[in-house]
Amino acid sequence: MARVLEFKLPDLGEGLTEAEIVRWLVAVGDVVAIDQPVVEVETAKAMVEVPCPYGGVVTARYGEEGTELPVGAPLLTVAVGGTDADAGGNGAAAASGASAPVPSASGSSASGASDEAAASAVSSEYSGNVLVGYGTAGPAARRRRVRHESPAVARTSEPATATALTGTAGSTASAASAPPAAASASVAPASATASPASASARVGAGAHEGPVPVISPLVRKLARDRGLDLREVRGSGPEGLILRADVELALTALDRAVAPQAPQAPQAPAVVAAPAGVATAGERVPLRGVRGAVADKLSRSRTEIPDATCWVDADATELMAARSAMNAAGGPKISLLALLARICVHALARFPELNSTVDTAAREIVRLPAVHLGFAAQTPRGLVVPVVKDAGARTAESLTAEFARLTESARQSALTPADLTGGTFTLNNYGVFGVDGSTPIINHPEAAMLGVGRIIPKPWVHQGELAVRQVVQLSLTFDHRVCDGGTAGGFLRYVADCVEQPAVLLRTL
Repeated sequence: MARVLEFKLPDLGEGLTEAEIVRWLVAVGDVVAIDQPVVEVETAKAMVEVPCPYGGVVTARYGEEGTELPVGAPLLTVAVGGTDADAGGNGAAAASGASAPVPSASGSSASGASDEAAASAVSSEYSGNVLVGYGTAGPAARRRRVRHESPAVARTSEPATATALTGTAGSTASAASAPPAAASASVAPASATASPASASARVGAGAHEGPVPVISPLVRKLARDRGLDLREVRGSGPEGLILRADVELALTALDRAVAPQAPQAPQAPAVVAAPAGVATAGERVPLRGVRGAVADKLSRSRTEIPDATCWVDADATELMAARSAMNAAGGPKISLLALLARICVHALARFPELNSTVDTAAREIVRLPAVHLGFAAQTPRGLVVPVVKDAGARTAESLTAEFARLTESARQSALTPADLTGGTFTLNNYGVFGVDGSTPIINHPEAAMLGVGRIIPKPWVHQGELAVRQVVQLSLTFDHRVCDGGTAGGFLRYVADCVEQPAVLLRTL
């Protein structure tokens, strides 16, 4: 007899709490092998192919392409074990819309004892592999199942008050993509007798005993920043797991409960309809995936970092000639970006204040021992910053090869989370866009970014005479908390000197 098992979106690592379905790799009725990739998802970090830990026949898929799912939401169900006829029958039933004994998001349709028996029985169809950052994992130790009457804010000893939780955009999307059982359990009944006192009492009381069922650190931070006690929130996830949507719903209810009654506003005059052909609303593009991650990081950088920018024009004629001589000597070609990276690494060795980060909680500057050099790359998915690890220990040839590898991976949307994290300093070559200068936003939590404009022929005074030289504008945006203008100016001047006279590097090689 085949058993239908549910595979949920696994923890993708790096603090990621949701992913967007980009492409299904299997269809209902397909036979899948253990650890076979079944869906391609996009996170704020990278594109990931998610393997399924079960082998059998796909009986259902949850979410269409383009749907965003939270971690822990059902992805698909697989009929495992039994005969081929049984598996095929289950797949056909799912394809035709017939109900199958699929566990819901909040638990199994069978009892806890039968769940454990089934889990034990299917161990042979479960890979048990653990893939770092994402993928399949061995069966987790079972926790005591807690039955909840509602996923809203926990009840207290007072009468029911305003618990009408109207979902935000994020919670609406989660409810829409979840199975019917989970969606119906995500809204609590409403009451019209809300009061500030009753809302405060609900937050202050303790409804749960023992550890709070929360996995995501982002959910904990959201609750902590808003002063919400997670013990007062009932989760709609599996086994009472508290999801971000649950916290948002609880916060919405509390905000409505404590908000003072606003005076009746005078009726606004009627709005005159716009003439035909005039647009009344623009196109709305969701900030999610890479675009959303970039927006969050840049907003945080502008909010937290007091940045300043200094710039200088430099004669890059000698640097271009040195590169031509290197490439003419034979061997792998050396890229201009690799030479600029070498210059940055040596400049950071002289000015280590700029290879640091600020621990705002401890009010400390953390100077980092190694240079992990990020570089801005424009891709079809948006702006990404791949990181060259231990750039200070690499030669120009090694840097050229690594830049090429990461750039190609970025174009193919194949960068891993490890390729996009851990940077300590960023090199931004915006000259490829045909512009001379910029005041870039620092890549949080780094302390500085060097910008390089286009290199073009310009009139320049060289050895006391006017000549046409290859000129580039260099700009340094830095965190004013880690250093003052003298340090930043010294760093930029050293970089410019190395660009104008590459032989200067020989003193530090």
